[in-house]
Amino acid sequence: MFKACILDGENLIPKEASYYMVEKVEALDKDKLVYSYSVIEGSVFINKMEKITYETKLEPSSAGGSISKISCKYYTIGDFEITDGLKAGKEKALQILKAVDAYVLANPRH
Repeated sequence: MFKACILDGENLIPKEASYYMVEKVEALDKDKLVYSYSVIEGSVFINKMEKITYETKLEPSSAGGSISKISCKYYTIGDFEITDGLKAGKEKALQILKAVDAYVLANPRH
């Protein structure tokens, strides 16, 4: 999953053309299966956000497979409140992760 989602994610995960964003890789640890990046610029921000940082950590599951832990931190400018629209991005990321999981199960040689 780490290889498919993180290392090959650029090729497997569809790009969303409806908005503009610039990302910065904060950390990539292949041994600990941790990936962290920040969205530092984009059409969602409109001078209200400094950045949004996402961290994904994959761990083996005792039942087989893996457990994905995803966290995100919002760095706002001033007293800007996070809306449900911004939080919806986290749910979309979970849906993409499930789609990649299904692809990897169907294509184990990937």
